[in-house]
Amino acid sequence: ISFLSFQNYPLFIKTIPTDNELKFYYTVHTSLDVVEEKISTVGKNTNDLRELYLGLLYPTEDYKVYPSLRYFTIYGYVTNTKVKFVIVVDSTNTALRDNEIRGMFRKLHNAYVDMVCNPFYMPGENITSK
Repeated sequence: ISFLSFQNYPLFIKTIPTDNELKFYYTVHTSLDVVEEKISTVGKNTNDLRELYLGLLYPTEDYKVYPSLRYFTIYGYVTNTKVKFVIVVDSTNTALRDNEIRGMFRKLHNAYVDMVCNPFYMPGENITSK
C-alpha cells in the first residue's frame, strides 16, 4: 500500500512481507505513469463524473528463485486533491474482486481524511502511523 502526494513523492509505503521493500518502491513509482495517463483521459471529457477509483493499472511479473514466476497486479485510486493511493497485490490471490478493492480504497481514503483533519499533521509530511 502506498500514498503518494500530488507532487508524486511517497507519503507512506507499507509492504507485507518487508523482505523486498525496495522492489515495491520501484513498482509503485513505475505505476505513476499509468496513473497520470488515466487521470488525464478522465479530465479531457468534462461530461464524465470524477471517478476516483482507477481500477487495474497493469499486471507485472517478478522472477524469483523459489516460485518460478510470480505475478502482481497494481490498482490505483486518486483523491480530488490528486493524492494517489496504489495497492500492489499478489495475483495468485484470486479471491479479491473489484468491489473488494474499491472497498479497500474507500477505507484507506477515509483513514487518510481522518489523518489530514488532525490539527497536528502538517500537509506533505510523511505518514508515520502504523
